This record gives sequence, C-alpha cells and structure tokens, in this order.
Amino acid sequence: MPRFSVIVPAYKVQAYLHECLESVLEQSYPDLELIAVDDCSPDASGAIIDEFAARDARVRAVHLPENVGLGRARNAGLEHATGDYLIFLDSDDSLTPDALRAIADRLKETSEPDVLVYDYARTYWSGEAVRNQFAAQLTEQGPAPFRLDDRPGLLRVLMVVWNKAYRREFVEREGFTFPPGYYEDTPWTYPVLMSAETIATLDRVCVHYRQRRHGSILGTSSRRHFDIFEQYDRVFAHIDAHPELAHWRPVLFRRMIDHFSTVFVKRGRLPRGSRAEFLRKSRAHYRLYRTPGAPVRLRTRMRHALVKLGAHRAYRLLSLTSRACRRTLRLTSALLRTARGAALQLHYRVQLRLPLRADRAVFSSYWGRGYGCNPGALESAFRNFAPHIRTAWIAHPEHHHTIPPSTRRLRPGTAGYWTALARSKYLVNNVNFDRRLVKRPGQIMIQTQHGTPLKYMGLDLQDRPAAARGTDFAELLRSVDKWDYCLSANRHSTLVWERVFPSSYTTLEYGLPRNDVFQQATSTDVSRLRASLGIPEGAVALLYAPTYRDYRRAQRRALDLERVLRQLGPRFVVLTRAHHSYAGPLASTSGGRLIDVSDHPSIESLCLASDALITDYSSLMFDYAGLDRPIVIHADDWEAYEAARGTYFDLRAFPPGAVARSEDELIDIFATGHWHGSRSTQLRAAFRERFCPYDDGRAAERVVRRVVLGETAWRPAFTPLAKRHPVPSAAAARPTAPLTTVPPPGGAAPVPVTENL
Repeated sequence: MPRFSVIVPAYKVQAYLHECLESVLEQSYPDLELIAVDDCSPDASGAIIDEFAARDARVRAVHLPENVGLGRARNAGLEHATGDYLIFLDSDDSLTPDALRAIADRLKETSEPDVLVYDYARTYWSGEAVRNQFAAQLTEQGPAPFRLDDRPGLLRVLMVVWNKAYRREFVEREGFTFPPGYYEDTPWTYPVLMSAETIATLDRVCVHYRQRRHGSILGTSSRRHFDIFEQYDRVFAHIDAHPELAHWRPVLFRRMIDHFSTVFVKRGRLPRGSRAEFLRKSRAHYRLYRTPGAPVRLRTRMRHALVKLGAHRAYRLLSLTSRACRRTLRLTSALLRTARGAALQLHYRVQLRLPLRADRAVFSSYWGRGYGCNPGALESAFRNFAPHIRTAWIAHPEHHHTIPPSTRRLRPGTAGYWTALARSKYLVNNVNFDRRLVKRPGQIMIQTQHGTPLKYMGLDLQDRPAAARGTDFAELLRSVDKWDYCLSANRHSTLVWERVFPSSYTTLEYGLPRNDVFQQATSTDVSRLRASLGIPEGAVALLYAPTYRDYRRAQRRALDLERVLRQLGPRFVVLTRAHHSYAGPLASTSGGRLIDVSDHPSIESLCLASDALITDYSSLMFDYAGLDRPIVIHADDWEAYEAARGTYFDLRAFPPGAVARSEDELIDIFATGHWHGSRSTQLRAAFRERFCPYDDGRAAERVVRRVVLGETAWRPAFTPLAKRHPVPSAAAARPTAPLTTVPPPGGAAPVPVTENL
C-alpha cells in the first residue's frame, strides 16, 4: 500500500500535462501511486497518460468513456486509490520539488491527521510566482493536530481541494465524493474541514497553481457559473444532516454571499444578459440561508447589500459612477505628477546657477535601497578623515532607518534631492545617478562599483540581449563620461572597467572600501552579530547567497535547503540571502536552523557572522575571500549562466574553494570536510592573491586622502596578504571544534568529520 495516491484528472491539458505528471514522479519521496484520469479528452492527454503509464509502474491510467467533468473524474480516481493519503492535483498545476517528502514528514510529526493543509503559489505565464496572501494562517506554531473550531482562520485560505492531503480512511468513512458541475470544490472542502477530527498545517509551498493567460475554466463565460447555487445547496444540506455543525452556518452564509458577489463582479464570467438573473438567484439564496452572526468587513457590505436587494440596475449605476471617478482621479493624479515634475526641474535649473558647496558630499547606493556597500564605507570615512565635509544620503523612506543619525537623509525626487545633486561638490554612488543629472565644473563624481566582475558588464553586454534587457548603451556612456574616479579592487577589475566603461576617468586601484570592516572587526563584533541574528552558540553558520539569473524571470531555488540541513545535522545553520532583484525568500520557511536574512541591511555583517559562504556566481565570493574563510561554489547551471550572461573566466577552473555541481555533491563536500580542507585552503589562497591584493582595511582612507584631501604624493602602504589578520569566524576562534557526524547522501555510512575548522 503506497503512502500517497495522487489523483490527476485531465481534460484538454496536453500542453501542461507532461510537467504536471513529471512533477509527481520526480519527487524525492517515491512511495506513491499516480492515478491519471483521462476525462475523454479530445486532445493528446490520453496518449500522454498512457506513455507515462508504460514507463513507470506507479502510474495507473484510467480512461473514461465519456466526458463527465472535473468532479466525477476525481471520483473515478478515488475508486482506484489505495494510498494512506489522497492528494488531488489539477493537470495544469505541479508539485514543487520535495513537496511529498515535506508532507510525509509533517504528517508523521502531527500524528497522522485527517487533513493536512499546505500552501501554494500562483505562477503566471510571465514566470512570476506569488505566494498565497493568507500563508500566515498555515503557521506550524501552536498545538497540532487541531479541529477547525480551534483555528477558524483556516477558512480564509483558498477553499480548493488541491492544497490538502486527506486520510483515505477518513474520506471513505464519511462518504465524501465530488458533485458534478462548476465549483465542485465547494461542497467538498467545507464539509471535509468541518467534519475532520484532526487537522494540521504545513507552512510550505507544495503546489504551483498555474494562472493561464487564456483557457481557465473559471475565466470562461458560461451559464455553468450558475452551478454555484446548487453547490451551496449541498453545503447547507450537509450541515442540516449534521446538527453538530450548525454553529458554522453564519460563517458559511457570509462566505456564500462573498462568493456570489465575486462571481457577479468578475467581468467575463457571466454571459451577456444573464447578470440580472444571477443576482435574482443570489437574492433568493440570501433569503433562504440567511444566518446573522458572522461579521462582514466594511468594504464588502455594499456587495452584500446588492445581493440582498438583487439591485442589478443600482449596481450598474454605482459601477459606472465608480469607474468614472477612478478615471478622473487617475487623470488628475497624472496632471499633478507632471506639474510637480516640471516644478522640480525648474528648481534644479535654478540651483545649478548657484555656487557649489565645497563642504558638501551626497551619497547613494543601489538606486536608493539604503545605506551600505562601498558608498556607505566611504561616507563613514568622509566623516572620520574629512570632518569638515557635511554628508547626505539618498534613499527611499523605508530605508532611512539604515542611515547614521549624523548624516542628512534625502528622498529621491524631492526638492532637497535635486538641490544636493546640483550644489554638492562630491557625488558618490555604486550605480549611476539620475540620467538628468548635469555634471557641473568643479563637481567630483566617484563611481565605487559594487564588486569584482565575474559576469559580463557594460559594453560587453551588447551581444547579450537577455542580460542587457534593453539597455541604452549611448545613455550608459553619457553617464560614464560624468565619472571622475572609478574604484577597483584588483588588476582584473581595472582592465575590465576601463574597457567596458571607456572614458577619461581615473581608476583608483585601492581595494573596495566595503571590505575594510573585515580587517577592522573584532571577535566581539562577530559574537554580537551572531547573537542578533539568532545563531545558536556553537553552531556552524553557512551563508547561502546565490546571484541573479538573466535567463529566468522568477527566482530559481536550486537547493532544497531543508534537505541540506537534515543531511548536515543539527550543528549547522543556514543564513539565506536572496538577491535584491527578487521579492521572495529562498526558502518556503524561515526559523530554527534556516534563517532568512534577505532584508538585512548589511551584507558585510552577514559575512562576519558566518563561518563559510555557499554561492554560485555572485561577486560576493571576491569580497568574502578577503575574510580568508571557506567558500563553496554550487555551479549546477554554469553552462546556462555563461551562455546567457557571459563570464570573464571559468570559475570551475579557478575557484575560491570546493565546487559542487549538484545538491548531493554539495552535501558530500560538507560531509567529507572538503569545504575547509587543505585543498580548499590552497584554492582560496590563490584566489585571494589574484583578487584581494589591496583589501587590507584602509581602502576608504586612501580614497578620501587622494580625492578629498589631495594627498597625491602619499597614501597608506598596502599590507601584504601574509601580514593581514582578518577577524576569524566564530567556529575558527574556538580552540578545537570537531564537527558533528554528517551522513553523506545516498544512505551510505556516516562520515565522522573531526578536522579542525
């Protein structure tokens, strides 16, 4: 008897069915049966199911003689199910990697509940993925399992069948089946949740819910949307048959009216001429099942009133009025923005005619994201070595808390912003300023860059359209012509910058100011940072920071971090740092030994707090090498990355440490101790010699002395690598730190790792 019966009904989904079925069969938890039901589909769906059944014994093909609809097709799958738990998956959706393993683990942790509710993410044809907005209801904190009465907020999660696992014995005992028609999930999910004696949650995205550009059933105009009335009749009939569930009537009544109003207002669902009829039927159900007691949110009260009154003409009048108001508001807002923009540009032109302020410097980084990187280190150095210069920092308001109190805060696009750009003598950024900036005689612009280039940059992207993404290279060169100085960490960077950003600026090959802290920090600083991040005492903290992929729109989760941590054992902690170009975290959960630090304002602090770095092709590796701590490269898609972006050297041939080409290899590198062994140390030493010759803790001081104080004849001498002493990691600072035994992947015998850090 398999652990899971995964039931997939298929009708007109030939374009998506391969991906759906493969997402099930490629799960790392193989104890399953896949029941694929061909609902007499007129396309190739039936043949695809047969192909999968021929190559994998776990697939059972069920062919229906006539089209019966989604609900009855699921019932046909139920008749063949033998697994402990039932999982339903629509044939255009897919399971996320390792979803079944996570579900199995959670079922075991919560004593085999009747129902386990897990999370999903909407995936759009553009590649964007958006997690369920009510994911907080799936928290695993608190007692588990529980009943719906203990966590009624669970009803706020989308009431569909495919975001839950059901104990088969429970379903068969209660006699649950799917009705015909649209909205067949409604009379299944509500009775199931209300009747379940034990429920648990899994705070993890297990399903990618495909949002089709065209072709979605619920987005199709049809009178079948009137089926929703019969489906709610079935829900209330179930409550009538089970008096112990009567206390749910107020909630279900409110949700029914919410559902009716949603169908009514969604444009394109109801055929032309049927909307008034739909509203009349809604009013009849309102009167039939009205049960006061559940609060209605203020913004939905008008919808409820429309359903209650059946006021179709009133709704049309309100809708037209509302649309006209919104159009007027948009037009007014656009006019105001245009007028404000013109006024600010006039203000800027006036400021350009006023004298420069020789004692002013303005800084920014990453398009206003906040205080940090090389400009942040330079701003601090300005205050230390040139205190007569008054500094200001440009950032969006949500990042103002990162700016030191003694530094003036500026918001992009304000009058103060344009005044600072027009009259400050020193302009410092790690990207380019606003293209409308006019470089005045006497102004000095310092381009700090934000790392050492591995991937192609500047003009080298002209034949890389996926990476260039419509870059205006003429505009780029006009911005480069405003630079007076460009910072460089090493000879490699200097040669690249001067070729891909050609102009008459002066290159300062002084090292990167943001790395000064690695030589200046103390062990006390490291301990304080680890405590602030919640890293347990004695843990080995791995910083996982992958880079952006030009060939992908959505964030790529190359590692199952939960699995990696399970393999590495309880002594390891992973700090996950998503690239700032992506909105979401790298893991579906955070807490315990998996700590999301994507929003932490200082990557340098994260480096100091960690004991080793795991990355792919991020320039962070060049900075981290200055710390002289272990680096492991996870290069599972090098060929695709190199083809899309282009790289200046083959990282696999000249890495800063051990290289893994798969998740299992990565685990093995840690299991065998190669991550901090002698070979990794040798590779890191060669890497540091090439890329970290000047990062000795005084880069920012050199820049200020040269550019601001004019000390061209003298600058602090570079400290050789052999004489540098960056602050050790917390693990390395312990006198003898044998690692815990780590079982290698594949079920082999555990490998004791006793080599000192």
